[in-house]
Amino acid sequence: MEVSPLRQVRKEKGAKKTKWVLKLKFGVTWKAIKKASSSTMKLNRFRLTCASSMKQLSLVRVQAEEAVKPIQQAHTKKKASHHVTKSLLSLLQLPYTASDFIDWGDLMTPTKSPKENISTKWREIHGLHNWDNLLDPLHPWLRREIIKYGEFAQATYDGFDFDPLSEFCGSCRYNRHKLYEELGLTNHGYKVTKYIYAMSHVDVPSWFERSHLGETWSKDSNWMGYVAVSNDEESERIGRRDIVMAWRGTVAPTEWFTDLKAMLERIGDGKIKVQHGFRSIYKSKSEFTRYNKLSASEQVMEEVNRLIKFYKAKGEEISFTITGHSLGGALALLNAYEAATSIPGLPISVISFGAPRVGNLAFKEKLDEMGVKTLRIVVKQDIVPKFPGFICNNILHKLNFVTKKFNWVYRHAGSHLKLDMFMSPYLKRESDLIGSHNLEIYLHLLDGFLSERRKFRWNARRDVALVNKTTDMLIEELRIPKFWYQLPYKGLVLNKHGRWVKPSREPEDVPSPLSVASENELH
Repeated sequence: MEVSPLRQVRKEKGAKKTKWVLKLKFGVTWKAIKKASSSTMKLNRFRLTCASSMKQLSLVRVQAEEAVKPIQQAHTKKKASHHVTKSLLSLLQLPYTASDFIDWGDLMTPTKSPKENISTKWREIHGLHNWDNLLDPLHPWLRREIIKYGEFAQATYDGFDFDPLSEFCGSCRYNRHKLYEELGLTNHGYKVTKYIYAMSHVDVPSWFERSHLGETWSKDSNWMGYVAVSNDEESERIGRRDIVMAWRGTVAPTEWFTDLKAMLERIGDGKIKVQHGFRSIYKSKSEFTRYNKLSASEQVMEEVNRLIKFYKAKGEEISFTITGHSLGGALALLNAYEAATSIPGLPISVISFGAPRVGNLAFKEKLDEMGVKTLRIVVKQDIVPKFPGFICNNILHKLNFVTKKFNWVYRHAGSHLKLDMFMSPYLKRESDLIGSHNLEIYLHLLDGFLSERRKFRWNARRDVALVNKTTDMLIEELRIPKFWYQLPYKGLVLNKHGRWVKPSREPEDVPSPLSVASENELH
């Protein structure tokens, strides 16, 4: 039976003035709303009372807005009534308002969508059929899994020490045992088993962070991500033991992508080529360093092979999922290529966010041939996925019937899901190239995406405030501080002598190149 919250809108003529009465299904009249407006507290209580009916209310927003229009016109000269009308319209237009960011305790809803058992469908969700009929409209199970891997990639930013005045700049602020706990990701059911480091003195633009101090934890390396594995409970839910590699990207991409040399470098035999800078990060090593005696490539594959051996001995089905944002998405593809080459038959998926092009057509075709499933999440306003080869590829795209087989042209691999910043009612309508590349923007848009032709979903669960962690992209009406994610007192602490100082790290949080999970931890 269809339920309509709007019962009637009627005009009542009195002796002195005209009254408009808007009656809602949950028994609130316009007169009652007008009376409540005299007190902010009462209006807040009214909103909370209505919260249980928000689902019904969202179904009739359009009807409600049309009904309110004559009310606005009739009360344009009455400030009190106009204030209430504006409040009601805000309530009808946005699932979130400023009061949603006040702590209402038990009345608030969870920030995560419910977990579903996907054990019988995990292969389809990881691209068995190249995500046909799962992207538009976006299947809710797929949405949740993509966001999960996106949050693993986001952890590489949230845990990274960007402070140039820190002796540990370029490392992770937490040891691998504490990373998920400190960042609130333990509910995903994964355990970090190894940290991965890459050389920071490779032939690329300024992609790495370095301390301005004389003595640092490492002058040669940066923390580039981690390997994790699903625990028993999560493995049962998702239908296999999932090994994850999360690659860190870069914070300010627009500058270094304009300087990026579009030089392709041959790998192996044949015509396969990839971007030189990406490969140098993935493959560089030096015997004279502490953290990169092995390259990032060798570190990852050594740990993945160790985990596969351990869980295969227990008779378990295993998958390898690689995720990354920006530069991390490029490294994820190189990682997938190597894993597919060296471990035939292993189900490998890449979930990337705002990733650039990595290789040529032969590289793309080889990934397809080896069964690597790649899903690229891109935002329409983000310029990074258009690089390298922005100008060249745009021109050649118009001559695709001639150039589609050129091996010196960059090609994207796999399937893609395109999002649009303008679909979210919470984001500013201004063009911000850096803001549109932010991973939290990607995750926000994903959480609200239903299909290309439908609006932002009204029941999106992910916390909208996360968008402004490192941006200023939320509309002012929400009153969320910009760039709010930072250490208290910018990292200073008050010591026992009453002096503000840079704290030393706990011994277990000092970077170590040898830290890997023991077999006892994996049980």
